[in-house]
Amino acid sequence: MNDFIVGLIVGLATTFVVMIVLLSKNSATKKDSAKEIERLKKMLTDRMELESEGISKLKKENEELKQQNENLRISLHAFREKPGRKEMQRLQVYQTAADRLSLNSPGFAPVWQAALKESEEEFRKTFLGLSPFVKKPISMKASDATLITQDDDLSGDV
Repeated sequence: MNDFIVGLIVGLATTFVVMIVLLSKNSATKKDSAKEIERLKKMLTDRMELESEGISKLKKENEELKQQNENLRISLHAFREKPGRKEMQRLQVYQTAADRLSLNSPGFAPVWQAALKESEEEFRKTFLGLSPFVKKPISMKASDATLITQDDDLSGDV
């Protein structure tokens, strides 16, 4: 029975030693795993911050591009509203004709000034909404159209 007790003690001691070794290895593995998890969490946090910054920069750039697009749309609309080259030439022809009539016709200047003031007052009322805006078609005479066409040929691109 003595041998049995000695064998039992040796077996239990061996089991105890093996268990202590396994527990120490297990705790070392747990520490390594915890360190790896912390490292991965830190990497994930850093990546999320970088992506968040990138997304916020993209959103800001998107807003700036939307603003630029709106500004360009407004500029394009304003550019479309500006009188074109032919309209400017037509106005220049009218101005030259009115100046010649003022100089060459003695009674034209006072009548012209009165008609101009009436037209300005009518435009002001239309602009303020006091009278309805009725678009009257401006008829171009054949001689005026020829004059504009000749001006186009002579002046080239203005």
